[in-house]
Amino acid sequence: MQRSLHLDGLSPAQLRLLIRRQDARITTTSGLANGYQQANAVVLPHHLADDFEAFCRSNPAPLPLLYRSKLGETACPPLAECADIRTDISQYCVYQEGRLVKSVSSLLSYDSDQRTVSKQQDERAGPLSDMVCFYLGCSFGSEGKLKKAGVPIRNMEKGRNVSMYRTAVRCVPAGAFSCPLVVTMLPIPAGMLDVAVAATHHNPLAHGAPVHIGDPAFLGIKDLSRPEYGDSVELQPGDVPAFWACGVTAIEAILSSKPSLAFSHSPGCMFLTDVPDSPPPEHVLSVKLAPELTPLCFEVSRSPSLYSLASQLAVEKIRQLENIIIEDPGQRGIKALFVQDELLRCCLALSHSSSVAITTGFPTHYMHNPPDETDGPPGALAIATMLQALGKRVTMVTDSRAVEMNKALIDQAVATGVLKSQIPLVTFEDSGPESALHFLCVDGDPDKPRYDHLLAIERSGRAADGNYYNMRAVNIKHLVDPIDDLFIAAKDIPGIITTGIGDGGNELGMGKVKDRVVSLMPKGSLIACDVPADYAITAGVSNWGGYAVACGLYLLRMCPSHQRYVKRGLGPEGETPEEHLQDWTSNLPSVEKEESFLSTLVSFGIRSGKTGHLAMEVDGLTFHPTHSDIITRLLDATTGP
Repeated sequence: MQRSLHLDGLSPAQLRLLIRRQDARITTTSGLANGYQQANAVVLPHHLADDFEAFCRSNPAPLPLLYRSKLGETACPPLAECADIRTDISQYCVYQEGRLVKSVSSLLSYDSDQRTVSKQQDERAGPLSDMVCFYLGCSFGSEGKLKKAGVPIRNMEKGRNVSMYRTAVRCVPAGAFSCPLVVTMLPIPAGMLDVAVAATHHNPLAHGAPVHIGDPAFLGIKDLSRPEYGDSVELQPGDVPAFWACGVTAIEAILSSKPSLAFSHSPGCMFLTDVPDSPPPEHVLSVKLAPELTPLCFEVSRSPSLYSLASQLAVEKIRQLENIIIEDPGQRGIKALFVQDELLRCCLALSHSSSVAITTGFPTHYMHNPPDETDGPPGALAIATMLQALGKRVTMVTDSRAVEMNKALIDQAVATGVLKSQIPLVTFEDSGPESALHFLCVDGDPDKPRYDHLLAIERSGRAADGNYYNMRAVNIKHLVDPIDDLFIAAKDIPGIITTGIGDGGNELGMGKVKDRVVSLMPKGSLIACDVPADYAITAGVSNWGGYAVACGLYLLRMCPSHQRYVKRGLGPEGETPEEHLQDWTSNLPSVEKEESFLSTLVSFGIRSGKTGHLAMEVDGLTFHPTHSDIITRLLDATTGP
């Protein structure tokens, strides 16, 4: 507090002068020069300069490049007047052969004009005149914006340096440089996450928005109380750990590349620039700061804790999709079960997933062979093919009675271009109390799940009495395998998220809205599914929910704010390769593909759910114009402006 009384309000130039005089009050620059950018500094031999610049360009979140000096230049005219990199940082680190050998308060002894440097050292590495300095944006440059927005900065409250952690996430290598990402952690009150995200997003040269919010284990961080750099900062009740890419990544790059001699700032002791922390001119940015691209923050999972980001534009479009699929031309009263943003949160969770198991199948026509209906499989394959296009592993879980039929349907879907490629088809049977756990996890170990998302679409769900009912309250349990057990077991396995898509309340996963089903749907007290999912997506027809999930995944893939978050801010920013864009677009649902697959279902003897007709209809609604119109509107909302 005493330091703050004396140093608050001083300009960067005044503070640099104090640092040059080695003022003992300045041990960290956190909280100083509010309203101005601060910079990490790295000084490297000139033969490594081009590689390091490429490394920065390839990893823009941790290493936002503010300025690359000329050879031997100790000033930085674009960033500060009357500055000297040799004296204007309170503490420097000195590295030899990739090892930190000491900390110093000045680099003057390494200058070619100062002959105190030893002959051996001079011959080995050369003086500063043979080196290049890189100035990189720092998260301290966003502290003023966070404080102005009312976000508490816990380390400043405690008079400590910020917490910085080495992660298990690898940066994109370039030339001689390859190292793990380092992140800065700030405890943020959960109710202020959107504020903190927006405030930092608008300062991309100070690392921009967070690259992870939630459980540190996702980054390979085992213990928040033991940061590799800086000080430990405790979370207060209600706080969520939020992680920003950190310029200390540059120090890890020095350690891994092992230059004969190199220098950096000491973590927390930054170079203070004269550059305001307001957004820089658009021409110096590789990403636009349009308001509609400002990220919003959503909780995806509580166990383990995971939040995700998506731009306002992507969120609005996915909400448009949700409004389209909740229409109810069949007059079934499905809107009563609607929960806003279930579609959005499901899509965010799927975007973070790597292995997804999908199940469908509602044998409502128990008097026919096959007993299945035309609602469910088209939506399931629409989700599956988009997941495949995005590089996810997909598995289909089906009833043992329907394996051959579903294998033939998948083969035909691949042959006709409805499905991108083959999907493994598996069954599940109750062979004992641990069977679900062993199905979901390798060797039954909850720490080794095979899937991170289970999704059921128009899948008959178990009622409170243990039976399975169609909408006419007929028990069809003899036709259904106990796949519900997988959703029940998943609740106790951290890292597996579940989704159910339904249009009547008797579908697997719709137990999340069971109370509404019981009170508002016909025969709800008997037929209501008793098994909940983390997300319950309601639609006028379940297939529409599947189409909307596929479209939502596409929107998130095209959202720069979300992709930056998923990639931890790593990888060069720029235009999406045309072949990838064409692949993602071609794997969206379309009127032609869905009509083709419905025709395939009818050819297999699969009937409309409501009427039992063996015709081009789903739930009693003909494909043209009802379903084709919904698909067209979903595509227009997805790919339109």
